[in-house]
Amino acid sequence: MDRIRGLIARRPTYEAIEQPVDADNESIHSTREEPQHPRFSKYEYAVFFLLGVSMLWAWNMFLAAAPYFYHRFHTDDWAATHYQPSILTVSTVTNLGSSFILAKLQKGASYPKRVTISLLINIVVFTLLAFSTILMKDVAVSTYFSFLMIMVFGASLATGINQNGVYAYVSGFGREEYTQAIMGGQGVAGVLPCIVQILSVVSVPSKKEGQKAPQESSKSAFAYFITATTVSSFALLAFLSLVKRRKSSTLLDPTADDHSDSDVPENKSVSLWTLFKKLRFMATAIFLCFTVTMTFPVFTAEIESVHDTPGRSRLFDQAVFVPLAFFFWNAGDLMGRMLVLFPRLSLVHRPFVLFLFSIARAAFIPLYLLCNIRGRGAVVKSDFFYLFVVQLLFGISNGYLGSNCMMGAGQWVSPDEREPAGGFMGLMLVGGLTAGSLMSFLVAGA
Repeated sequence: MDRIRGLIARRPTYEAIEQPVDADNESIHSTREEPQHPRFSKYEYAVFFLLGVSMLWAWNMFLAAAPYFYHRFHTDDWAATHYQPSILTVSTVTNLGSSFILAKLQKGASYPKRVTISLLINIVVFTLLAFSTILMKDVAVSTYFSFLMIMVFGASLATGINQNGVYAYVSGFGREEYTQAIMGGQGVAGVLPCIVQILSVVSVPSKKEGQKAPQESSKSAFAYFITATTVSSFALLAFLSLVKRRKSSTLLDPTADDHSDSDVPENKSVSLWTLFKKLRFMATAIFLCFTVTMTFPVFTAEIESVHDTPGRSRLFDQAVFVPLAFFFWNAGDLMGRMLVLFPRLSLVHRPFVLFLFSIARAAFIPLYLLCNIRGRGAVVKSDFFYLFVVQLLFGISNGYLGSNCMMGAGQWVSPDEREPAGGFMGLMLVGGLTAGSLMSFLVAGA
C-alpha cells in the first residue's frame, strides 16, 4: 500500500495542462485556485477497493452459474435457448435506465444512502437465489424462469444504483487513486471467479455419460450465490464504517472537507449536456471502450482450442478452455487497471489521446476472427496467439483505458461538479455496456 501511495501521491490532483483540449477546459484550469490536496488514507483506499470487488462480483456469479441455469431449463427448448438473451436484455435495460435517472437526480442526492440501498438489495437478491437452489428444485420451468428474471431485475437495479452512488461519492474525496481502487477491485472480481470455475472442473474426474458436471449442481450454484451475499455484506459494513468515520472527523475538525457524505448534501445540479461538453473526449472514450469490450464474451464462449488430438490435456477441453480464456482476459484487465498507478504511464491529462485509443481498440475484433471459432479452424493455429496476444492484450487495453477515463474526469470539472461528473461517467460506462451488448447480437449472428 505504501508503494501505491508513493507512486500516485507525487502527482497533484490539479496540474496546469499544456495545450488544453478546448476552451472550456482552459477556463477551468486558468480561473480556479488550486485546492489543498486531501490526505491519502490506506483505510479509505481499502474500502473503495472492496466496493469495487462487490460491484462486479454479484454479476460474475450470474455468469458462473450459467451451467446451473441451463440444467434447470434444458427440458424446455424455449427457456434453454432464451434465458441468456433474456438475462442480458433485462440487466442492460434496467441498469441503463436506473443510471440515467439517477444521473439526472443530483440536487439533494445522498450518495452514501444510494450505495447502502444498492448493497442491501444485492444481499436480499442473492440470499433468495441461494435458497432457491434448495427450496425451488421441483418448481415448473416457467415459474423458475420468472423468478430468475425478477432476481436479475433486482440485481441490475442494485448495480445501477451502486455505480451511480460509488462513482459520485468517490469523486467528492478529490483523490483519483480512490477511483483506481474501485477499478482495481472490479478487476479482482473478474479474475477470482474464473479461477474458481477452472478449479471446479479440473479438480474432479471427467464426468461419465449422464452425470452432471460439477458446475451444474445446485451445491455449486448455492456456493456462488451465498458468496455474493457475503461479499456484499462485508462491503456494506466497511462502507458504513467509512461514512461514520468521515462524519466523526468532521465533528472533530469542522474545516474538513466532508461535503460528499452528509445526510442531505447541498449538491450542485449540473445538466448532463454541460458535463458532456466538459468531458466529451473522456465520456466518449469510456463509452466506446465498453462498447467494443462487450464483443469479447461472445467470441470467448465460442472459440475452441486448436489442440484437438486424443489424449490432450484437460486444459484444452472446452469446459476448461472457456473459463481459462476468460481468466486471461480478466487478468489482463486487472493489469491494465494497475498500470495507471505509475504516473509516467497515466493519460488522465490527455483526453483526446484516450479518445483515439478507444477507437483503435476496435482492431481487436478482426483478431478474434483469426481464431478457432466453433471448431471451424483457425487462420492462426496457436492457442498462445489467442490467449496472450488477443485475450490478454485486449483485457489490458480495457482496464487501462477505462481506469484513465474514470480517474481523470475529476480533473476537467470544478470541485463542486465532481460528484455529478462521477455519476455522469458511470452513466456513460453503462451506456457503453448496453450498446456493446446489443452489438454483440450482430457479432454472434455473423
